[in-house]
Amino acid sequence: MSTFSMALGEDQLAVRDWLHGFAADVMRPAAAEWDEREETPWPIIQEAAKIGIYSLDFYAQQFFDPSGVGIPVAMEELFWGDAGLGLSIVGTTLAAVAVLANGTEEQIGTWAPQMFGTPDDVKVAAFCSSEPDAGSDVSALRTRAVYEEATDEWVLNGTKTWATNGGIAAVHVVVATVDPALGARGQASFVVPPGTAGLSQGQKFKKHGIRASHTAEVVLDGVRIPGHCLLGGKEKLDERLARAREGARKGGKNAAMATFEASRPAVGAQAIGIARAAYEVALDYAKTRVQFGRPIIDNQGVAFTLADMRTRIDAARLLVWRASWMAANQQPFTAAEGSMSKLYAGETAKWVTAQAMQILGGNGFTREYPVERMHRDSAIYTIFEGTSEIQRLVIARSISGLPIR
Repeated sequence: MSTFSMALGEDQLAVRDWLHGFAADVMRPAAAEWDEREETPWPIIQEAAKIGIYSLDFYAQQFFDPSGVGIPVAMEELFWGDAGLGLSIVGTTLAAVAVLANGTEEQIGTWAPQMFGTPDDVKVAAFCSSEPDAGSDVSALRTRAVYEEATDEWVLNGTKTWATNGGIAAVHVVVATVDPALGARGQASFVVPPGTAGLSQGQKFKKHGIRASHTAEVVLDGVRIPGHCLLGGKEKLDERLARAREGARKGGKNAAMATFEASRPAVGAQAIGIARAAYEVALDYAKTRVQFGRPIIDNQGVAFTLADMRTRIDAARLLVWRASWMAANQQPFTAAEGSMSKLYAGETAKWVTAQAMQILGGNGFTREYPVERMHRDSAIYTIFEGTSEIQRLVIARSISGLPIR
């Protein structure tokens, strides 16, 4: 177990400053353009790849930081730069986490590198869980995976939605139902390799925020994949399904939930980056904007709002760092600490960006200033990877031990 410290080490500080420089020099100048274009910013992703930010090695180094805060520090800085561009750069990691959480060592070694490609030939990956009729209710997934023993193949049919990089990804990780009678316990994750027939992009969504990040439906029509594309392997799946059929609810994990459990503090860190960026704009504006003969920060109403903004940001960061430290040191989330961090950080980002717009007044409502974009971007953080309501449900169940619905 790592020694607890609130201070970042020299290596962590160096990584933070390096990412901050990239966010300030490359991401921020391009943010408004790509938000307007609503297209995948391949040149920005490639720039990140060339210097080593968009790579399996970089994220692995941060993931295995014994303090646990490597990933949160990285996420906060990139999303301080811009959320849409940030999600385009880190969206692949959700699929990578799915492989890390559910796959064998051989599968991790095979598929994770293909998700990123090379600096000269950049690729992205997609994690496909949600469906048109199954968002928060993962037990309602209709996408089916049927095993054909004669050919050792799985056949996937269904439609996924809200998939980051869906349809444009080289590698898709798909959560599908193997045994519908078992609900969420009858699901598994599958890798769909590049160029597999039957997988296509459906509707691409035009979104309120994070517009530079590609979000689309993924249609699976008779998709055939080799048996070794089942994450974790068939023997492990068969054992888990047998336990579930016998009523042994413990001893197995839901494929989608294993991914979200591992990623929630990182998503919280993204929200903190957005909130911090908006707070800094508002603070600078309040100190320089003069009304009635004095800077508006001289007004207690503005000053106190900024004080609350900074306090909530710091509190959210502490929750994220705690959850990340616990995960890195195999401490159980007995009170759903991962969900706590994502819940509070997401709510904080929405509130802080709204206050920033208010402090800037009419200027805050225009695209000449970045806070309106930050406010639009923040809205997703109380929705994706578990809505705020679902986070509260998870926390309530954890602290009460009751099956609250």
